[in-house]
Amino acid sequence: MNETLLADRRDQISERLATGFAHGLFEVDELERRLSVVQTAQSSAELDALTTDLVPVTSTALVPAKRMRVVFGSIERVGPWVVPQDLTARVAFGSLVLDLREARLAPGVTTIEVHVTMGNIEVVVPPGMAVEVDVSSFMGNVEQRTDHVSAETPTTVRIVGHVKLGNLELMTLRAGETQRDAKWRRRQERRAYRRFRRLTHHRAMSSPFEW
Repeated sequence: MNETLLADRRDQISERLATGFAHGLFEVDELERRLSVVQTAQSSAELDALTTDLVPVTSTALVPAKRMRVVFGSIERVGPWVVPQDLTARVAFGSLVLDLREARLAPGVTTIEVHVTMGNIEVVVPPGMAVEVDVSSFMGNVEQRTDHVSAETPTTVRIVGHVKLGNLELMTLRAGETQRDAKWRRRQERRAYRRFRRLTHHRAMSSPFEW
C-alpha cells in the first residue's frame, strides 16, 4: 500500500477508534495504545486489526444525559440547560465548556466527575454558587478562579476526577461577562479596595487621639 492510501486508512481507523471510545467501548488508556499503533502501522492489515473487536455503531451523536464524551473535537453547553445531579465528563484530545450561569441545577450538591487526557475542560459558574474541587493532576493544570461564597448556599458544584496532560479551569463570571471582562472587573475591584484601605488608614492616623 502506498503512503497516501496508508495515510487515508490511518485517518479512517483513528475516526473509528474515536467513535468507539465516545460510545464507551474502551477506556482512555486503551485509546492511547491503539492510536500509537495507528501511527506506526505499515499495512492495512495492522490497522484493521485494531478495530476487529468494535461493534458497529449506528449513531455518533453524544447524549449528554449523565455522561459526556469528547474525542478530537469540542462541545459547549451554554444557555439554559438541565444539569444532571451526577455528570461524568470524559475528554481526550478535545475541549468541553460547561457554562452553568443559565443552567438548571437541583438543590444541594451537583457532582461533576472529570477525566481529562490531553484536553481541556472549562466550567463557568454564576456568582453565589459554591464550588468544591477534589481533582488530581498528572502533568496537567487545575486552575480555580471562583468566588468564595458561604457554605450555606442552596447549590454547590463539586468537581472530582483527574487531569492527565491536560487542563481544567473553573471560574465565576457574571451573566454575559467574558473572561476578559471579569479580569478587568477584578482588577478594578482590587484597586478600589486598596484605595479604601489607604483612605481609612489616613483618616485613622490624622484623627486626634481622644481619651
